[in-house]
Amino acid sequence: MTPARRAPDSFDAYWAEVSSTATETIRGVTVRVPFDIPMAMEQRLADLQESAREEDLAELVSLLFDIGPDAFATWKQAGMGATEFQVVLAWGMAHADGQAMTWAEAHALVLRATSEGKAQAAPNRAARRASSASTGGRSKATSARGTGSARKTLRA
Repeated sequence: MTPARRAPDSFDAYWAEVSSTATETIRGVTVRVPFDIPMAMEQRLADLQESAREEDLAELVSLLFDIGPDAFATWKQAGMGATEFQVVLAWGMAHADGQAMTWAEAHALVLRATSEGKAQAAPNRAARRASSASTGGRSKATSARGTGSARKTLRA
């Protein structure tokens, strides 16, 4: 008979047992694969929704991957591009949400979101002309009577 497995003595010990300890190396930085979205990150995402400051991005990366604030700078110095960064974030957020995702799936997700964003952008000049194209005939002249407005007087 095998001995019964001893239950952890505290929540912290239990959580350390069930938490993911898997790591991944991204552009020379070893990060912990996220297994949960930190509560602090949820609040910071709401606070920084409109921000484009690099310091704010570095903070969010640090919270998501449980790494120091220098990881973002290291990735940038290593030549990481904007699309590559989006792939890393999509992959990390999926894992944090409990959905295992491959790098290829994260890349496809980013490309799909990017192409949908471009499709929703304002149409270019040629598209606007095509959508408002006329029959090709000359415009009919309009008179002041057809386009003018009658002057109204107030009666007391």
